[in-house]
Amino acid sequence: MLPALVDIGANLTNRCFQRDLPAVLQRARDVGIQKIMVTGTSLRASRDALNLARAHPGVLFSTAGVHPHDAKSWTGDSLQELEQLASHPECVAMGECGLDFNRNFSPQDQQKQVLERQVELACKLQKPLFLHEREAHQALVEILGRHRANLPAVVVHCFTGTTEEAKVYLDMGFYIGLTGFLCKDKRPNGVQWMLQQQLIPLDRLMIETDAPYMYPNIKKLPKGTQDALANFSLNMDTFHFCSYKRNEPCSVAVTAAVIAACMSVGPDVVAQATTENATKIFTL
Repeated sequence: MLPALVDIGANLTNRCFQRDLPAVLQRARDVGIQKIMVTGTSLRASRDALNLARAHPGVLFSTAGVHPHDAKSWTGDSLQELEQLASHPECVAMGECGLDFNRNFSPQDQQKQVLERQVELACKLQKPLFLHEREAHQALVEILGRHRANLPAVVVHCFTGTTEEAKVYLDMGFYIGLTGFLCKDKRPNGVQWMLQQQLIPLDRLMIETDAPYMYPNIKKLPKGTQDALANFSLNMDTFHFCSYKRNEPCSVAVTAAVIAACMSVGPDVVAQATTENATKIFTL
């Protein structure tokens, strides 16, 4: 088993986990996951995440935020409620908030306004920011740049961007969160390549599942990476519970091993570094 792991982002308030959450958490424990951050993506999901964290003290933690998809639901009362949710000790970050110009489920101008309000709140409370970004890199950097002097720690969750974008985030002092997306990212300047070139340092890296999404399909990995995984002698007993239909926190151990294979280090090295980063930044 790997050293203690932390999944910094799992959508455990999703209805697909309602029927068997205790079993899901047990499978996470079985692979060494000691702590999981439950992502808040709307006011309702943030309330539910807080309630879950309270029901599992010391194991589950919550975030509070409004996802860019839900920016259109923002009202005059949203900021006050978010501040109330974030004031609880179980809530360890502001987010998931950010910009998504890929799907544009909310108008872009509204996304930017709602993100700015949440960034201002994170600066006021000095709670770490848990950020979402899709095809909106420059706009995100501009908003964060206006608050750079007061920004708390920032994690770019589920990073799917380019080497150039990662460099900008790292130069700004941000952390990079990686999910099972990296298994299918074969771009010449994508995540696998960045890890192989040691362009994302271990002391700025965190791992997450984004469950029930971002299933790490190791069959899509290059043969050399698959061979390296086989040499790690991972306990894969729980991994068969994960699929494209429903990813689970227990798969974070596989993602850690894939990162290790790409970086040519042992999975225990990745587990220790990412757990230390998450524990420090989110005060877990």
